[in-house]
Amino acid sequence: MDDNMSLPSHILHIQGFQLPQTLMYPIFFSLLFVYLALLVSNIGVLVAIITERSLHQPMYILFCNLSVNDLIGNTVLLPRLMADIVSTERFITYSQCVAQAFFSHTFGSASHMILIIMAFDRYVAICYPLRYTSIMTNKTLVMLSVSAWGASLVLVSVLLGLTIRLSRCSSIIQNAYCDNASLFKLSCENVSINNIYGLFFTVLLFTSSMGSIAVTYFRIAVICWTKKSKELNNRAFQTCASHLVLYLIMLWSGFLTIILHRFPDYPYLRKLAYVLFHVVPANLNPIIYGLNKQIKDSVLKLLFSNKVIP
Repeated sequence: MDDNMSLPSHILHIQGFQLPQTLMYPIFFSLLFVYLALLVSNIGVLVAIITERSLHQPMYILFCNLSVNDLIGNTVLLPRLMADIVSTERFITYSQCVAQAFFSHTFGSASHMILIIMAFDRYVAICYPLRYTSIMTNKTLVMLSVSAWGASLVLVSVLLGLTIRLSRCSSIIQNAYCDNASLFKLSCENVSINNIYGLFFTVLLFTSSMGSIAVTYFRIAVICWTKKSKELNNRAFQTCASHLVLYLIMLWSGFLTIILHRFPDYPYLRKLAYVLFHVVPANLNPIIYGLNKQIKDSVLKLLFSNKVIP
């Protein structure tokens, strides 16, 4: 599509994936399956945690934040992406595009923040087991959750606020969906402040999460090493392994999007990486946490409530 084609000022054209006709519907139905699996798995884990009293523990309640974040982030992205794949006219209003970018970036930053507070919960549970219930109170859980979401919303609001102040001289979103970089690239103004804050945003997010996770697990490792308790080591492994796997998956999928953003010669890989950053962690999170015996038994109880679970 010609960028100079006459469009109303509030209408944008999403470049999306230029797919051959033979691949449109197979990819559409693949994404539909992925989205339905994501909905079923995350909602299933949420329902199990909410309805099963034995799961009303800080670790699982904090995990609910992650499932809610995955559901919101992917619901904003995937239905629209599926519609664009089978459509020849990929138009979106500017306000809708800003909203999609806002929720997309909030999804990414909240993922980091939530995993940080989950790491703090594991640190308290293993390093201060006798004080755990007095530290991880309902008030503390609410405060940690509000802090994670609040920090994400503030950081992303500033990020998008710097972008929507710009005038536009283009109407093409050079991505498969709306994000901040695609939005400020619509402007012919100086976007140095956008690039600087975007770099600050990324560095702050990654260094804070990586630093917090590294310090937390280092302290846990020191405690396990000094006490030399087999029971403590087993408990640390059982409770920390799933959290660490979730974090590494999210971290590397995030790194992939950042790295490919620096290589404009590979636009398809960049677009695909952005989509995978949303889809892969959101599908794996409930599966990995679902391997936990308590969650697995609760989900089976929900599915086969009239049957005896051995």
